[in-house]
Amino acid sequence: MGEQKVSALVTGGGASAGPPLGPALGPLGVNIMEVIQSINDKTKDFEGMKVPVTVAVNTDTKKYTIEIGIPSAAALIMKEAGIQKGSGASGTTWAGDITMDAVIKVANTKLEKSYASSLKSVAKTIIGTCLALGVKVEGKTPKEITAEVNEGKWDAKFQ
Repeated sequence: MGEQKVSALVTGGGASAGPPLGPALGPLGVNIMEVIQSINDKTKDFEGMKVPVTVAVNTDTKKYTIEIGIPSAAALIMKEAGIQKGSGASGTTWAGDITMDAVIKVANTKLEKSYASSLKSVAKTIIGTCLALGVKVEGKTPKEITAEVNEGKWDAKFQ
């Protein structure tokens, strides 16, 4: 009984039967359109982002499972900020601004997959990524926000 895995980076909600998935799935005997539809349903929240996907196919029964990875923190932040790319000049040019709620939303998405012990520590990592992208938080620089987080000013949000 064989299991074969096909892994690819797909655009959230936009996977197709073309490469990289179609040609890889074809020889495995699964219904390609069904698999693609399922992937798109599972990734539609990540529209426009690159999402890691793994399809595991049992080559005997033709049953398959689909695992969806989480886009990078940077991709999630850019989605929240409504920007296509970072400023390219972090610390001097600002490309966008997100709320602390958006930081927490991204942190929660990442928390499941990270080894961090607390939402607060993940949020600080996310804020660090904001700095790299040139995205402000609540209109403040990531440095200012990190200082506030360290002082406990946002603790109510991390409960």
